[in-house]
Amino acid sequence: MSEFLELLPPQQALETFLAQCQLSPKPETVSLQDAIGRVTIEPTVAPFQLPSFPRSTVDGFAVRAADTHGASETLPAYLTLIGEIPMGGTADFELQKGQCAIIHTGGMVPAGSDAVVMVEYTQEARPGEIEILRAVSVGTNVLQPGEDVGSGDEVIPAGTWLRPAEIGGLAAIGHTHVSVAARPKVGIISSGDEVIEPGNKLSPGQVFDVNSYSLHSLITQAGGEPVSYGILPDDAEAFKAAAERAKAECDLVIFTAGSSVSVRDLTATTIDNLGQPGVIVHGVSVRPGKPTILALADHIPVIGLPGNPVSALVIARIFVTATLDKLLGLRTSRPKAAIPATLTINLASQAGREDWIGVKLRQTGDRFDAEPVFGKSNLIFTLANADGLIKIPAAANGIPAGTLVQVELI
Repeated sequence: MSEFLELLPPQQALETFLAQCQLSPKPETVSLQDAIGRVTIEPTVAPFQLPSFPRSTVDGFAVRAADTHGASETLPAYLTLIGEIPMGGTADFELQKGQCAIIHTGGMVPAGSDAVVMVEYTQEARPGEIEILRAVSVGTNVLQPGEDVGSGDEVIPAGTWLRPAEIGGLAAIGHTHVSVAARPKVGIISSGDEVIEPGNKLSPGQVFDVNSYSLHSLITQAGGEPVSYGILPDDAEAFKAAAERAKAECDLVIFTAGSSVSVRDLTATTIDNLGQPGVIVHGVSVRPGKPTILALADHIPVIGLPGNPVSALVIARIFVTATLDKLLGLRTSRPKAAIPATLTINLASQAGREDWIGVKLRQTGDRFDAEPVFGKSNLIFTLANADGLIKIPAAANGIPAGTLVQVELI
């Protein structure tokens, strides 16, 4: 099939592609210990309020706030010590006027008390009597019941990427397991008569397979489960057999083919014949990565990446991760970590094409400089030596030195 009939801007290409993909997550249940980096598939509702009782936020003395009014280091208030609140238990007394009790961080504030004075602002006047050196108001150093969440509150929506904070929250309401999206299986099909597996002996004209390994890592990092289908020879029947097997076994299929026109044509033809509606986008106005293919084969998304390692990774960051987000049911696109930095040299660009340039970050004091790392798209270490990528928009002819740019960390 002919190539590049219409080069679409990356964002338009992605929106056009995803609009035709009817993708939804598959559920599974995992323990909290295994839930980091997973995506919730249903909302979580708090079965009770948090805190469920008034808790002290400091070590100190439970008091009645009114008994401390006007207290200072020069004119302390004197309170009678009547006991200590046990951790994990309740007090067997109720605080009366002029009384206080020892309390520890997280302890339950006893009946009759409405504030806690930090231990740093107290001292023992005599046995059984405490000097209060600072006044407190009602609620000082006390977490009130329901201050964190109320009973019945939705605490974690469906489609949330679970971080340590969310997992801690699930534990706080008594959960030991959580329902999440199963990791989408992503088939990786690499091809090239010149490509061999690392660990073998290189003959003249051969190269080691880079893309399968870099894509394996990117897919894992993005929440998918990579499935390798090996290195295919540049043969139509081999392409067809591997593609049909990957389509049957996976939720997303990725081709990373050689750079020659004949191999690109073979990849495009194989993808287009794999199922309906076939190729949706063929060619994206981006550098590196123009020969990108986005297709749908009977509800299975298929992405054809460029063969050059840098191009393959840059394009995968744009299209593969976005497709995985949809397969995982993420409610919003995950934010990309970025650092503002000052561009050190002029960068030229061709209007009408989005360019992505690798940069090295140099820190000076509290600011960063972005120093471009130049290299061709088949040189993987140009990207390995970069800390991040900057985007030159399609509408620009370049970016002048001294411009503050956003560096997407890689």
